[in-house]
Amino acid sequence: MKHLAFSAALGFWAAGSSLVAAQDTATLGTVVELYTSQGCSSCPPADAFLRKLAADPDVIALALHVDYWDYIGWRDHFAQPIFTARQKAYAHLVGSNTIYTPQMIVGGREQVAGSDPEQVERAIRRDQRALRAVQLRLTRQGDQLDIVAQASPPLGAPVQVQLVRYHPLASVQIDDGENAGRVLDYANVVTDWVSLGQWDGSSALRLTAPVAGSDAVVVILQAEGPGEILAAAQIK
Repeated sequence: MKHLAFSAALGFWAAGSSLVAAQDTATLGTVVELYTSQGCSSCPPADAFLRKLAADPDVIALALHVDYWDYIGWRDHFAQPIFTARQKAYAHLVGSNTIYTPQMIVGGREQVAGSDPEQVERAIRRDQRALRAVQLRLTRQGDQLDIVAQASPPLGAPVQVQLVRYHPLASVQIDDGENAGRVLDYANVVTDWVSLGQWDGSSALRLTAPVAGSDAVVVILQAEGPGEILAAAQIK
């Protein structure tokens, strides 16, 4: 294990209203974020476990590649500074000055070693048993994504509406660093993670966002911090 110190549009949505059928099917699930690196020799088992989780229809598995191991001889092709910053924010939330790979964050609230599948699976089961106050529906028509959400009861604090894109599968030949000579397979490699704004959770949310390209689409409604994920859905 590697360690290192260091506006949404709102509108009324009647409770009994029906949604227009989606061109693509959206599924709800527990978000599992894996913080990993191509330059980390401890990461391939966690990467393989994430591929298993990606096949679970009740899990939204996301691989976020960090850049802080690039200096040891291999530049991670998928790493982005914003993913390192996101992992640091999770660490700060629990009063830690240390981040590491591989790490998994389950449901935005449980921080688990990515090298411990049993602990990750227990965290997933706990998240799946949690009561959900937010309903979330996605409809994709071509390059347009319609997002509709409602909270019952209303939320006590605003949440971030986040749009995530990922590649379902990638294979990389590693030529240097700790994994030199290996061909590594990755699932659900995150390519983009942006905030679409805040939702206050009192009235219904209706929001449209552009989603050009073939990458899968995920919408995450998450407490500030980043904190607990109240709802998430994906369209592959």
